[in-house]
Amino acid sequence: MPGSRLTHEDRRAVAEGLTAGLAYAEIARLLGRPTSTVSREVRRNGGPRGYRADHAQEATHERGRRVPAGAPAPTGFEERFTEMMVHTGLPRMPARVLAALLTSDRRALSAADLVARVRVSPASVSKAIAYLEQLELVRRVSEPGSREHYRVDDDAWYRSCRREADVCTAWATSAREGAGLLAGSPAAARLAAMGDYFDHVGRDLADSAERWRHVFAAG
Repeated sequence: MPGSRLTHEDRRAVAEGLTAGLAYAEIARLLGRPTSTVSREVRRNGGPRGYRADHAQEATHERGRRVPAGAPAPTGFEERFTEMMVHTGLPRMPARVLAALLTSDRRALSAADLVARVRVSPASVSKAIAYLEQLELVRRVSEPGSREHYRVDDDAWYRSCRREADVCTAWATSAREGAGLLAGSPAAARLAAMGDYFDHVGRDLADSAERWRHVFAAG
């Protein structure tokens, strides 16, 4: 079943259908879409004679980025906070979404809240949330009868740190395996040193995370 949004390829098919003189219903059948979808698409983007696929695609993208009236503008700190995260390795869009979540007075924000606050399209917010979930920095929460919200839990930093410790352990294990297989070579010495480094850093991260968790839980 096709998605609700027309793709660029769909819009090219609409334009070709209009040029060929096809009715909306015929174009809709070719696309496997409701006739109302095609008629609305054409009406919003120049009408039967003025419809252009590329223009319609760009216009739809811009409408998705449009900011609702009264949407709060990012604060100066929020923008600086975002730049810090980008500078230290986080992609810009996830950084903007994370900064919005962390600086909001509300415990959790919906996708619509984030679209309004970050001033980007719903698709951009969705991709950023998916990225942050992989890093275990953001969690989805939902209640019966309400839309899905996103929040940064109090233990997010612990889970993120534990994840980094696990990454270090994986690097250390692989490096030491390589050192054993290439024993006696210059490469083995490099891999052995690398394995020692990541093992040391990983254990330090894990120990620090556990100490922080116990202190936080006690406080």
